Amino acid sequence: MRRKISTVLIPGASAPAGINTIKSLRLAEFRGKILSTDSNNLSAGFFLSDFYEVIPEAEADDYIEVLLNIIDKYSVEVLMPSSGYDIFPFSEHKSKLKKHGVYPVVSDRKILEICRDKIYTFNHLSKNFELPFTTLNPEEITSFPVIAKPRYGKGSRDVLQVNDKSELQFVSSRYSNMIYQDYLPGDEYTIDIMSDFDGNPIIAVPRIRLQTKSGISTKGKIVMEPQLIEESMKIVRKLRIIGPSCIQMKKDKHGNFRLVEINPRLGGGTIFTTLAGANFPKMIIDLVEGKSITQPKISEITVLRYFEEIVLDERNKINYVGKDLVTSNTCRV
Repeated sequence: MRRKISTVLIPGASAPAGINTIKSLRLAEFRGKILSTDSNNLSAGFFLSDFYEVIPEAEADDYIEVLLNIIDKYSVEVLMPSSGYDIFPFSEHKSKLKKHGVYPVVSDRKILEICRDKIYTFNHLSKNFELPFTTLNPEEITSFPVIAKPRYGKGSRDVLQVNDKSELQFVSSRYSNMIYQDYLPGDEYTIDIMSDFDGNPIIAVPRIRLQTKSGISTKGKIVMEPQLIEESMKIVRKLRIIGPSCIQMKKDKHGNFRLVEINPRLGGGTIFTTLAGANFPKMIIDLVEGKSITQPKISEITVLRYFEEIVLDERNKINYVGKDLVTSNTCRV
């Protein structure tokens, strides 16, 4: 068993997944230090953490050098997979990172590529699982509507519904590197799955996406649907995803669940699962410390999300957060 974890690094402090991870560790009363990173110097997660560092974007040439210096400076022991960008250098440089005493909770690079490249996802998994027909070639489309979206896209950016041949011709001429996928008219679900470090799934928590904005759930309800749990665990087991992942499924016109997307990391809606009773960031800490994970009781709750403000003074020091507004009549700006 490893010694008790005292410092974790959470990348993506400006995005929901990073902020959700910080919140989840706070809710778990994690006694160690939380260090957050982001390339944006005004990231909300910075002001929810014990320490923060502005870091180059994950694609930058000096990213790993800067990251290693930060790891050494703060004696970081765990890298959380809370950013869809940072997990790639985490995976590529896993051996080097471990030599600096830090455990990057991330899958192998090949698995990350299968999940990122939507045509690769279809080709790799469609023989074993139910996926909507997916192609790079618009000439293979014979019925409408279809969904056009970027092959390597994130969130809902440039996701378009194509209703006929003229729209298909317009989209294919205007956008490059798009995939075309059968339109699924039914409800959309996210399933958060936690696996051990050998890629064996431990728990799956599905929820129906009642409302989304820019690809992020803003309203959702936990639904412990056995078919979603079983199918998502099979997918994760097939890929041997390490640690947390989130899978999107949607119902087709016959009411059957179809796999739409896989994210091999903590998702933007991680807090839904935390509040329902399964705290994945805390489970990651437990696994690194060598503890076993017990199956928590999951509540089928509904979660509504809203913006909350963080106010900084002229020196960029935190003045107050939005929750103070509901407990005080005085604005301290």
